[in-house]
Amino acid sequence: QVQLVESGGGSVQAGGSLRLSCAASGRTYSSNCMGWFRQAPGKEREGVAAIYTGDDSTYYADSVKGRFTISQDNAKKMVYLQMNSLTPEDTAMYYCAAGGAYCSGGYWRNRYEYVYWGQGTQVTVSS
Repeated sequence: QVQLVESGGGSVQAGGSLRLSCAASGRTYSSNCMGWFRQAPGKEREGVAAIYTGDDSTYYADSVKGRFTISQDNAKKMVYLQMNSLTPEDTAMYYCAAGGAYCSGGYWRNRYEYVYWGQGTQVTVSS
């Protein structure tokens, strides 16, 4: 079992920044796809970014490319999502996910590829 705990959400004004953290514990993988997803009220959960922990390859949704950066600290079993130039459209609950076998080939976008999920952290961006 892997436990994931997100933190770092909050309320910011448009143009601001937040850094989300995901702490992994338990029987963590040596290499796997870890992702950040978000879900706004009434919308489907969508992939935002992912990182393959084995080689640091990163993947981003077009809507966040150039504004968000995913990174990891393997030693601390942490994954981060730095979010800059936030807009009200970024308002959502953000979830950390782990256990994906692959990131490449678009697999990272598929929520069903992931085995473990955190409880989420809310991000609210006001205009």
